[in-house]
Amino acid sequence: MGLTPHQGLGEAADPEHRIPTSLDPAPDRAAAVDEPRLTVADPSGTPTAMVLVLHGGRPVGHETVPPWSSAALRMHPLAWAIRRHRDDLTIALLRYRYRGWNGTAADPVTDARFAIRALTRRHPEIPIILVGHSMGARAALRCAGDPAVRGVLALAPWLPPDEPIEQLRGRALAVAHGTRDRTTSSTASADYARRAESIAHSVLCCQIVDGDHGMLRRASTWHHLSAQLVGALADGTDPRAVVLDLAEPDATPPAGQSDCIQL
Repeated sequence: MGLTPHQGLGEAADPEHRIPTSLDPAPDRAAAVDEPRLTVADPSGTPTAMVLVLHGGRPVGHETVPPWSSAALRMHPLAWAIRRHRDDLTIALLRYRYRGWNGTAADPVTDARFAIRALTRRHPEIPIILVGHSMGARAALRCAGDPAVRGVLALAPWLPPDEPIEQLRGRALAVAHGTRDRTTSSTASADYARRAESIAHSVLCCQIVDGDHGMLRRASTWHHLSAQLVGALADGTDPRAVVLDLAEPDATPPAGQSDCIQL
């Protein structure tokens, strides 16, 4: 399922970045092999925020990411859900140069920074919200310290125990993880949120009951939650209110802001 083209697609602000004007998968006729692929859709007017969507990958892999990559395509319906909820946002999807994180090279981080620079040139002074899944969530969190970034939504993130948090100082953080995830750890997500609570502007942790790593089980919940949280992060409002509205009526609000709320 691809993100449907719609009115308001903009031209690249800087041709150097080769940003196409469709949110549907397309062959890499314009992008060089050693460049990431950024696809951007602008609203009809000036955006209130920009959303950069980062897909998952593998711990190691130097193969190029093709347009039909399942990890990359999985983010299209999520991005479309965000667009349907908020038509005043610029939505950008990044396809990495390589499939893997690749150790200290951290290739997706380099690619995400490339995309942040391109978006900042496109709309200077407009804040960016990073949305990442799995490896993409790890990359998003690593890039949170960029001055243009207002907040991060990390979906089923891959978070090794020593993952840094200092870059989250003053940023808003929302983490969501499925309880049936067998690829990355929901416990690690909760621990990361707890560590970040002392330095981040705000922290939200939520668990999707029976949710899996690919966000296919209870997909509508993943999509709705993501769209609502991105809206809150874009507006600079408390994302906890969004999640508490979605929780069961008899659910007990957690005592601490980093304690996970179950949906």
